[in-house]
Amino acid sequence: MAGRWGKWFLGALFVFLCIGSEPSRGDEARLAVSGYDTVAYFTDGKPVPGNSEFEYRWHDARWRFSTLAHREAFVRDPDRYAPQFNGFCAMGVAGGGGKSHKDTVDPEAWAIVDGKLYLTHDRKTLAMWREKTAANIQSANENWKSVKDEPVIYDGYPKVKRPAQ
Repeated sequence: MAGRWGKWFLGALFVFLCIGSEPSRGDEARLAVSGYDTVAYFTDGKPVPGNSEFEYRWHDARWRFSTLAHREAFVRDPDRYAPQFNGFCAMGVAGGGGKSHKDTVDPEAWAIVDGKLYLTHDRKTLAMWREKTAANIQSANENWKSVKDEPVIYDGYPKVKRPAQ
């Protein structure tokens, strides 16, 4: 009898610990731009991995920065430094390749146009996007309202070097 109660107790303890545990990684806010520092695109002119020491939560995402000064600049004016379309692929939102959609990005596939940061799925997509930049921006701006609440298309890409957690 004691063996049965011992097993029941261990089972109940296991359930209690699972229910009372910290949220899983799936419950965390997404890591924006694969952890890259969006201020660096403007100040350094290149993509720079961010550091978890300089993280800021904004728009249901975790934004990382390479320096405290970059983090502070973003906090003061996030709309200036955040990529367009919440950091999803500008070409996907524009409807490149068919129906407009949200897609993952490669932080190395980027452009600043009229003071705004745009990211794309990869460098090939960026080259296609640049062929008709103004038209793609206009289409994406028009499509964003209907696309922003849809799920993200994720195929395991981008295979970029992730900054240290």
